[in-house]
Amino acid sequence: MLENQIKNAIRDIPDFPKPGIIFKDITPILKDQKLCTDIVDALVKQTQDLDFDAIAGIESRGFLFGLMLANKLNKPFIPIRKAGKLPFKTIQQFYDLEYGTATIEIHEDAFEKGAKILIHDDLLATGGTVVATSQLIEKMEGKIAGYSFLISLDFLNGNERLEKYSENNLSLARYQ
Repeated sequence: MLENQIKNAIRDIPDFPKPGIIFKDITPILKDQKLCTDIVDALVKQTQDLDFDAIAGIESRGFLFGLMLANKLNKPFIPIRKAGKLPFKTIQQFYDLEYGTATIEIHEDAFEKGAKILIHDDLLATGGTVVATSQLIEKMEGKIAGYSFLISLDFLNGNERLEKYSENNLSLARYQ
């Protein structure tokens, strides 16, 4: 089962980025080409019936499978980056993390008004970054078509924060 393969490949890093947090490291997955292919195929299957125009991937781990998913589905890919990383004119969104504050940006011409965007990231925890991304897309008059994650830490209740933006919240592996 793919969920078990993902969970078995993930490496837990205690006390990163600060004491008390157990970081779910997906980099061991990247060493397994077959698992990566299986993940992309599963993401395609999960999302192919959703109505969306583009996929927004959140820096940086959301780029890894987000771009592959966009290519497989023949959709444009939109990078959501940390402040100061995009070279063209940007729109910013400030937000709180469980361990600090941050700013994300998107190019102001990333999509047309009214576009339906699927947001992809590797992991859903408390939802802070994904909510900020949702707010950023709405600020640009886009619509949230749904969410796609490799992993969801359901015990942190990030899913609940996303419900007001979209009911389409998909994850390949869930931790209760």
